[in-house]
Amino acid sequence: MKNKNGEKLLLNRRLYSDADLRILSELKIKQGDLWRIFKIMSEFVMGFDELSKVSPGITIFGSSRVSRDSKYCKEAYELAYTLGKYGYTIITGGGPGVMEAANKGAYDAGTTSVGLTVDIPGEQPVKEYHTLSIHFDYFFIRKVMLVRYSIAYVIFPGGFGTLDELFEVLNLIHTEKLLPYPVILFDSEFWEPIIKFIKSLSEKKFILPHIFDSIHVVDNTMVAVEIINNFVIKNFRKITNYFHPLEKSRVSRLIKSIASSNKRKNG
Repeated sequence: MKNKNGEKLLLNRRLYSDADLRILSELKIKQGDLWRIFKIMSEFVMGFDELSKVSPGITIFGSSRVSRDSKYCKEAYELAYTLGKYGYTIITGGGPGVMEAANKGAYDAGTTSVGLTVDIPGEQPVKEYHTLSIHFDYFFIRKVMLVRYSIAYVIFPGGFGTLDELFEVLNLIHTEKLLPYPVILFDSEFWEPIIKFIKSLSEKKFILPHIFDSIHVVDNTMVAVEIINNFVIKNFRKITNYFHPLEKSRVSRLIKSIASSNKRKNG
């Protein structure tokens, strides 16, 4: 016959055993999430470490499904090439179509050409013109990196991915989580319904009108370049307040390049 101490000890063992089993069971269920947390952290660290070396950048978004001989690819190449000659880093999602054309323009201009790739069914990354290529497993981390190290965004026509990236940038600017960098929409005819929709949101007071200060609709690559250069010169101090010393020195070199180019044109 067990005494009271023996029964208490047996009960405690049973409770501890149940608790241990419960903890082990929960860990087993959550081990996928725990692994995912560390994977997410590692991708953020990798992205921040690599891209801090190449800012300031210009991110160019656009369809991956247009052909290489389309007008959008030709214009994306021309834009990236011209910006690259000034010294801007060109950043894209690393896919075909507009992204490949922009990377090729940057590559041919001799500037840093960044491709931030992710696995998409039926689509292969195009790394031929990348001087820096980073692959991500998580879409949302890739989007952070596409935005974080750029001081302007050029959006060519595209589908869901392009629209998602556009509204991500606009929302960050609208909520003042991002400086009011230029958001340049290329091809006025394509973007007209979207602009009309955004204006209707403003009329209904769903959004604040200051967002329109950042939106520029253009049909010419040189107009886009002028918008970006003017913004950088005018907002140099505001931009560099958020940069570390190496990034500041790169922006300073960029401004000297812009000033030198303007002097040649006016001379």
